[in-house]
Amino acid sequence: MGNRRGLGLHLIFVCGFLFAGATYTCLGDGNTSLAVCSEEERLAVLNFKDSVEDRSGMLSSWIGNDCCLWEGIHCDTVTGDVESLHLMGNDEGYLVGYEVMSSLAELRHLKSLDLSGNDFQGSRIPKFIGSLKQLTHLNLSQAGFQGIIPHHIGNLSNLKVLDLSLSKRTWGLMVDDMAWTSGLSLLEHLDLSPVYLGEAQNSDVLFYMIPSLKVLNLWGCRLFEADLGPFLNLSRILPNIKHLDLGFNSFNGPLPGFLQNMSSTLTFLDLSNFNLSRSWNFANLLSKIPSLSELHLSSCGLDKTHLSSPRYNFSTLSNIRHLVLSQNSIEGPFPSVFTNMSSLRVLVLSGNMLNSSVPIIPNLIDLDLSFNQLTGPIPAYLGNLSKLDISFNQLNGSIPESIGNLATLTYLDLSSNWLTGPIPASLGRLISLQLVRASSNLLNGTIPVSIGQLAKLQYLDFSNNSLEGVVSEAHFANLSMLKYLDTSSNTKLRYNISRDWIPPFQLVSLLLRSCNIANRFPHWLRNQRNLYLLDLSNTTISGHLPTWLRKMPIIGYFDLSHNKLNGPLINLPNGETYGRNYSFPILFLENNFFNDSIPRSLCRRTDLEYLDLSRNRLTGQVPKCLENLQQLRTMIFSSNQLSGVIPSFMALNSLERLKLNDNKFIGELPRELGNLRVLSILDLGNNKLSGNIPEWFGATLSYMRVLRLHKNNFTGRIPQCLCKAYKLHVLDVAHNNLKGHIPRCLGELNAMVNDGGYRYSAPPSFDVDENVDQVIKGVDLEYTKTWDMVFNMDLSSNQLVGEIPVELTALSMLVGLNLSNNHLSGHIPDTIGNMTELNSLDLSGNELTGVIPPSMADLTFLSRLNLSHNNLSGRIPTGRQLQTLIDPSIYEGNKDLRGPPLPNNCSNPGEHPTTVTTSKKKRKAAEEQINVWLLYADIICGFATGFWGVIGVLLFKKQWTKKLFKLSEDMMENIYVAVMVRVATIKRGREAA
Repeated sequence: MGNRRGLGLHLIFVCGFLFAGATYTCLGDGNTSLAVCSEEERLAVLNFKDSVEDRSGMLSSWIGNDCCLWEGIHCDTVTGDVESLHLMGNDEGYLVGYEVMSSLAELRHLKSLDLSGNDFQGSRIPKFIGSLKQLTHLNLSQAGFQGIIPHHIGNLSNLKVLDLSLSKRTWGLMVDDMAWTSGLSLLEHLDLSPVYLGEAQNSDVLFYMIPSLKVLNLWGCRLFEADLGPFLNLSRILPNIKHLDLGFNSFNGPLPGFLQNMSSTLTFLDLSNFNLSRSWNFANLLSKIPSLSELHLSSCGLDKTHLSSPRYNFSTLSNIRHLVLSQNSIEGPFPSVFTNMSSLRVLVLSGNMLNSSVPIIPNLIDLDLSFNQLTGPIPAYLGNLSKLDISFNQLNGSIPESIGNLATLTYLDLSSNWLTGPIPASLGRLISLQLVRASSNLLNGTIPVSIGQLAKLQYLDFSNNSLEGVVSEAHFANLSMLKYLDTSSNTKLRYNISRDWIPPFQLVSLLLRSCNIANRFPHWLRNQRNLYLLDLSNTTISGHLPTWLRKMPIIGYFDLSHNKLNGPLINLPNGETYGRNYSFPILFLENNFFNDSIPRSLCRRTDLEYLDLSRNRLTGQVPKCLENLQQLRTMIFSSNQLSGVIPSFMALNSLERLKLNDNKFIGELPRELGNLRVLSILDLGNNKLSGNIPEWFGATLSYMRVLRLHKNNFTGRIPQCLCKAYKLHVLDVAHNNLKGHIPRCLGELNAMVNDGGYRYSAPPSFDVDENVDQVIKGVDLEYTKTWDMVFNMDLSSNQLVGEIPVELTALSMLVGLNLSNNHLSGHIPDTIGNMTELNSLDLSGNELTGVIPPSMADLTFLSRLNLSHNNLSGRIPTGRQLQTLIDPSIYEGNKDLRGPPLPNNCSNPGEHPTTVTTSKKKRKAAEEQINVWLLYADIICGFATGFWGVIGVLLFKKQWTKKLFKLSEDMMENIYVAVMVRVATIKRGREAA
């Protein structure tokens, strides 16, 4: 009995222990289990960890012996088998790898795999995933995969969710045959947007071979009508579908008839970019889908007639709650049909041509009317909206104080209108507000301190207004969620924040361009660890870069230009990149007083794509480590004091813009520059470069649009190869020692010819302001946003000879032509009037002759002309634009020119210049004929005088005649004796020999 009692107590103790353990498992950590993961599976996930870069510490918890306790891993609580691996990347952190390690194939019990949002560098989706037969959920979306989706995924017969979608602005994945999807008989959710299906076979199986589908996303897959059918058995087509997205494909015919079979289940339908103007059955189909609650018809060719016609009456769709009709051709007043749709909660009409006032629809919670032509003030009453976007319209008046009554408002965008007055303090009552934008208006006054009470605010943009006053710590009192702050281009706005203030938020973007931040680098930035966009340009800050800046994470977009900063650049941020890599790593430091050499720390920024250090005081040579910047597309070092030869390692293959002008570079150009196949702007002007202009400029640099070599020591001829630079806008080789003739083939530069045909296409580029310095109208001009509209040729101040090629006058797009200070001769081409866009023409300081062509009066845009110091003659043409050029100095140094505006106007004022030229030619021809006859008369008279001057004397003086003949006889006798003596001498010499 005692033994039985002891055994009973023992069993009670064991059961109690197991119950306590199970209770702890249920109430404790979700990852906690009684069993631990196997050594095989632990090593499998560790191998995966070793194959990726974990910059943000996503896998930092992967230590110890039990992988079931690691973040992102979930195991079966009894067996310890790894059942799910969830490693989703996001803006705060993600993994980088070159492939998914096959070691994950060891996770044979895996049911859910999520690697979305990471970056696998264009690698293929691994085939081994098809061996994970237990998978029910597979998410590889936006993970950087490329290539053909492996058919092996069709082996996952238990799969319910498959997401292989990409970002809607990128492509990389494609399918060659959709037959593999027929094996996914349990699939409920399939997202392939925007995977390329344009050449896939068996695309129709998506619509009738997977009857379990409830969600099908095929946005932007480039499908055609043929991919939708024909179908033999319409009853099998997606019978359980609830969500169908076919937007932005290549459909161009009637709507597919199978939509009517979905009437009982379909709630979401996207047919954007489907040309509904050609779809006769559109209204009929919509009326047969009463279950529809969300409808997207963007870019469908709809206009106001579609909305007013009875057969397109949207009011019959009584269950529609979310309607998107953006980017159509709807114009005129706001359509009344929408006010009758009582169920409507979300309405998007952006990108149309509506021109009435902002409507009031009380039931709406989300209204988007951006990019229209709305006028008038913002209504005082706006219903119960939670989102309002009326940006990019023509609204005027002030922001009503009543806007603070929208208690549920989370999103407010008023940007790019004509709004005036102050920002109402009532905005501080919108406690749910997450985004407010009022940029690019005419707002004035101060930023209300009440903004600091918006605890949920993440995005604040008041840029490009006329705000003033002081921004202090009180404006940010409770903004713990703030990530984006932009008050740029408010020149009277001043930030007065104490040095010791610690902000309650972690910014991602801070844009304060053209504000005043108290003449010092903002010290409160030292605690911002998430900052990626920083623009402090033109903010009057001065002094050295603070040392704590060096320890900050690398800032992607960093703009300190147009300030008074000085000292070395060694304190630029050089920490690790935080979070996701953005697509525009840019560094603007131009127009400061930075000195010393280019710091080697810049070489660590291997992701840099845009680097501008121009207009500083940098010295020394370019560091060799810059060859590491293989992603660099723009390098601007102009207006410094850099020296030495241009090193060959600067020829980075990705360069589109290289500007080294206004430095002290010497020597010849490195041959490696000829390898820059995408180079479009090359500016090496105002250095001390020498040698010939290389032959490879036009031959290999096919994207070249701007070439500036002015103010150097280049010699030799202008190479013929430049004629092959068909995209050239600007050719500037002025102030060198070039010789020879101007190549006639320069008239074949197609980009400078407006023939209505050929037009160049530039390589992909940044959406950043570019500038090009040009000498036009006799002064240095800087072109920024309009630089690509400048067409200029400057060959001045060289030693060029010969005539001006008439072929140059075919360059009808030229705005400026400067051939001054050479040794050009001959006439100005009569066809100069064909250069109809000329704004500036300078031919001064040459040896040109002849008259000024009358066609020059046809240059209606000509505002600057200089023909001085040549040998031109005749009367100056009059008429049109030339009458406005009244400065006589533009013709000085041509002594034979006459007519206004010169003071030697002595000819008939009514005489046409063509008549003057013709009369002059006739007089010249007559004078030449008279000179010929006078020459003949001089010859005859000279002969007669000489002949009779001798013969006449001999006839009258016989004594002279006798002496003359006696002299002749003596001379002949002496000649005879000399000849005979010479002959005898020669004979004796031969006989002696």
